[in-house]
Amino acid sequence: MKTKSALVEMDSMARQFWAIGDPVRLRILRILPSAPSCESACNVSKIAERIGLSQPSTSHHLRILRQAGIITNRKMCRDVIYWVRPEVLSELKAELSEVLEGDL
Repeated sequence: MKTKSALVEMDSMARQFWAIGDPVRLRILRILPSAPSCESACNVSKIAERIGLSQPSTSHHLRILRQAGIITNRKMCRDVIYWVRPEVLSELKAELSEVLEGDL
């Protein structure tokens, strides 16, 4: 039987996998940098242009990724920029390996 904290972790992991299980959000993850910087800054306008969606639609997808803890943002360089949290993606990869190997 799973402990309450293990169930909460599994629930969180399921939300994260749901968040990245959308083709648009996967495209967003591919273009986001892994650290904040003005040189590689990705704001919502730049992301929307690169993926071919409207700004409101892009903002919606960014919100889902941010709420799942996969990306983060900060006001920087006169704009709000977004980037991937590589440590979270590494954890998700490790957790997926455990699930596929049946170690949960």
